[in-house]
Amino acid sequence: MAAEGFYRIALGVEYKGSRYRGWQRQASGVLSVQETLEDALSKVADSPVSLMCAGRTDAGVHACGQVVHFDTRAERSMKAWTMGANINLPHDISVSWAKVMPAHFHARFKAIARRYRYVIYNDQIRPAHLNEEITWNHRPLDEQRMAEAARYLVGTHDFSAFRAGQCQAKSPIKEVHHLRVTRHGKMIVIDIRAGAFLHHMVRNIAGVLMTIGAGERPVEWAREVLESRIRRTGGVTAHPFGLYLVQVEYRDEFELPERYIGPHFLTGFSELAG
Repeated sequence: MAAEGFYRIALGVEYKGSRYRGWQRQASGVLSVQETLEDALSKVADSPVSLMCAGRTDAGVHACGQVVHFDTRAERSMKAWTMGANINLPHDISVSWAKVMPAHFHARFKAIARRYRYVIYNDQIRPAHLNEEITWNHRPLDEQRMAEAARYLVGTHDFSAFRAGQCQAKSPIKEVHHLRVTRHGKMIVIDIRAGAFLHHMVRNIAGVLMTIGAGERPVEWAREVLESRIRRTGGVTAHPFGLYLVQVEYRDEFELPERYIGPHFLTGFSELAG
C-alpha cells in the first residue's frame, strides 16, 4: 500500500536488454535496467525513486510491455514523468506512458497474466541487422512440427523440466494459456501467455521446440520432456536475444493504457494479432 501523502505511479516501459545484466539492480558497477531507470526517475522527482516491476527479465532479454510502479511525494504531470524520464534515459530504454494508480495497485502482485514472444531468424546466413534482438538459427526449421509439439505444453502442468536450477519459485506448476508458433518470412515467432513463468521457462521451451523443428527429435519429445520433470532431458537453454516481455495484464479496474503488442518490427503481421 502507498503510504499516506505519497502518490503511486505506474509506468509502461520498453527496453533493449543487450547491454544490461537483466532488470534487477546488481552489485555496484554492474549495469541493470532497474538502476538506470531509477536514476532517471529520481532526477525527475528530485528525490530517490525505488521501482517494483511486473516481471524481472534476465540478462540480454528485452521488453516492450514491462509495467513498473513507484511511490513518490513529488507532484508531476504524467507527461512530465514520461518525457522527463526519457530525457534522462539512454537510447535503449524508453517510458511509454505514466498513470496515477490507487494505493492497492502493485505491478507484480496484481498482474493476472504475462505474455512473451521469442523471435527466431531462420536462414543459413547470419543477419547483419537486429543481431541482438532476434535469435539466429541456421538450421531449416519446420514451424508446423514446432506448433504441433507446442500443444503438449498448453494447460496446467509441472514445468520442472523447463525450470532453471536457480529458480526461486515456490511451485513448478504453471498454467500456459496459449503457446503459438507462426512463420513470417524468415522469422518464426513463439508466442506464449501464462499467469506466471519459471526462471528460463520460455527459453527452455524455445530450445525444445527448435530442436524438434530441426528434425532432431520427434514431435512427441515435447511431451516426454514435460513428463520427465527433469531439466537435463530438455537440452540447451535458448539464447536470450530473441526473447521479449510483450504484455502484462491486469484487471479492468486499473484501466492501464493499451499499446501494441510488440516487438515493433512484428506489428505489421496481422496473423499475430490477439
